[in-house]
Amino acid sequence: MTAQEITILVSIGLAAGVLSGFVGVGGGIVIVPALVYALGFTQHQAQGTSLFVLAMPVVILAVMNYAKTGNVHWKFGLVIAATFVIGGFIGSKLSLKLPDAWVKIIFGLIMAYVSFRLLLTGYQSLTSHDS
Repeated sequence: MTAQEITILVSIGLAAGVLSGFVGVGGGIVIVPALVYALGFTQHQAQGTSLFVLAMPVVILAVMNYAKTGNVHWKFGLVIAATFVIGGFIGSKLSLKLPDAWVKIIFGLIMAYVSFRLLLTGYQSLTSHDS
């Protein structure tokens, strides 16, 4: 690893960590695109690396902060976590059967849809408070 690569990786990790703690995103929104565009990873390599990062207990301190203020619903989280494991296995099998280009397209469409919905509902919320 070069010094430049380490700097990029540290920047990716800090950005993903801050955004994860701040708004609950990190892997798909920050790490995957950053690895693809900043380090030239394939979509599959970026997704695999992001999943590796998420498998590590990197968000434990952020979870502790939310838990201290009563903002973690443990039972719901455990159900989602258990089924996330199964879904991750199935999703990775499906992804690896598709060409890298199709996975990028699907990933981009999902991000575009989510972005559009967030922008729309945020705008609607702002305008409803102005009335």
